[in-house]
Amino acid sequence: MKFYKNRKFIYKTLIIVFAFQMLSCHTLFKEKWTKEKAPEYFKATFETTKGNFEIEANRIWSPYAVDRLYQLINNGYYTNIAIFRVIPNFVAQFGIHNDSTVTNAWKKSKVLDEPVVESNLKGTVSFARSTPGTRTNQIFINLKDNIRLDSLDNSQVKGFPVVAKVTKGMNVVESFYNGYGSEFDNKQDSIHDLGNMYLKKNYPKIDYIIKAYITGKKEN
Repeated sequence: MKFYKNRKFIYKTLIIVFAFQMLSCHTLFKEKWTKEKAPEYFKATFETTKGNFEIEANRIWSPYAVDRLYQLINNGYYTNIAIFRVIPNFVAQFGIHNDSTVTNAWKKSKVLDEPVVESNLKGTVSFARSTPGTRTNQIFINLKDNIRLDSLDNSQVKGFPVVAKVTKGMNVVESFYNGYGSEFDNKQDSIHDLGNMYLKKNYPKIDYIIKAYITGKKEN
């Protein structure tokens, strides 16, 4: 009888957790957000655990991806987001949400691949990707001139199109903790499934995006 009651308790707990996740996803993601079109030019501020930095995005550089960047920032996606992959003299990368259901919801809406227009110079921002159509929610900031990323061929997709540039606070970006280096290259599944709790327990020095928001817009 005790075993049966424990099973019922576990079952009820799982239902509550699942319901909470679904409610959270509904609150933090709406399908209509993926249809928003970015202004031709916009500015945004990122508040982090090391201070603030600002970016400027130009839709002409990569229209589909700039739309996605705008959608994510405008709808509060980059809130309490770990800057988990900081490789010295290369890139600072982030974009895995603390709630896996939210990450998955955005990942279902693919961003079409586009040609590189602007070069991956120091301070530029691009979406991470692997195979075709995998630009979704992770972005990286170039910590040096990474021109080779303009033409790097991976699974028949060429280059990483720039979507924005850091215009203020590059010193903040360069101060993000980089002691873990490329350790997370093969641990993104753990971050995705276990969230910030996993990171804070095992990698307490990681910096975070506290929040990001649009600060200016302009149409041509």
